[in-house]
Amino acid sequence: MYLFLYQRCLSYMGTKNLTHVTEFLLLGLSDNPELQPLFFGLFLSMYLVTVLGNLLIILAVSSDPHLHTPMYFFLSILSLTDIGLTSTTVPKMIVDNQTLSRVISYAGCLTQMSIFIVFGCMDSILLTAMAYDRFVAICHPLHYPVIMNPRFCTLLVLASFFISLLDSQLHSLMVVQLTFFIDVEIPNFFCGPSPLFNIACFKIPTKTILMYFTGAIFGGVPLSGILLSYYKIVSSIMRVPSACGKSKAFSTCGSHLLVVCLFYGTCLGVFFSSAASGAQRKRAVASLMYTVVTPMLNPFIYSLRNRDMMGALQKFIRGASKSQ
Repeated sequence: MYLFLYQRCLSYMGTKNLTHVTEFLLLGLSDNPELQPLFFGLFLSMYLVTVLGNLLIILAVSSDPHLHTPMYFFLSILSLTDIGLTSTTVPKMIVDNQTLSRVISYAGCLTQMSIFIVFGCMDSILLTAMAYDRFVAICHPLHYPVIMNPRFCTLLVLASFFISLLDSQLHSLMVVQLTFFIDVEIPNFFCGPSPLFNIACFKIPTKTILMYFTGAIFGGVPLSGILLSYYKIVSSIMRVPSACGKSKAFSTCGSHLLVVCLFYGTCLGVFFSSAASGAQRKRAVASLMYTVVTPMLNPFIYSLRNRDMMGALQKFIRGASKSQ
């Protein structure tokens, strides 16, 4: 495929202005027209469940004073980020499914990629902040109110946003310098930096290395922070003499650890599966896991495994039904 793209680039060099490509074609998940109604119903229902579930988490946390703690504050921001992450890709895919037009403009593609990176990177950093919150709560419980004060938590959220914005801008600056030929096809259902680099006419080695280095920094550092926090947490829990105390300590981390495994497991799975097989459509299907499935499952994980959250949700729903 890449040899074919390279030959087409050479053939267009003398007759076309390659740098001013106006639009891309998103190939989506499948070209089979019989599957399109199924995709429409499936992804519309998944999107509505994702938005409704995460919105309920935000409303429950904001309405219940007992949940005004750092852990649930980060959870509400994570839910807001998940709504943004899903809304960046799924509505466009649903509209394309109905209109049978998968064209996206050059400016629209860059905008979608930039916003997607912001929310994706924020997800990663917020999970790290939540891991640090659990580390302080378990390893330094007496200093927890002082360390995890509202001002510090707000600064962590703001820092996650600005770091994510920096990551997005770095990728955007690298992508705008790429050269594409006319009528280029993206083998995915959304615009991402990796597919755009793969379909570029001439890959600049330093830009490619910089892209992967940037991804490793903004993805690897948060993951390292999570692993370090849980290493300290496990070491501290192992020193607890009673089995009941160990179980209680582990239960406070269970939901977060499950979300971390789901998010990073799917991201790493997409990376390694695409590198091994080279099948771009398989990568598009695998990308659904961290762009659609994971944000949809997060509210269920945190509500079903947490009595306080379940109680707050029930209280909020009862209050909303009475007000009607």
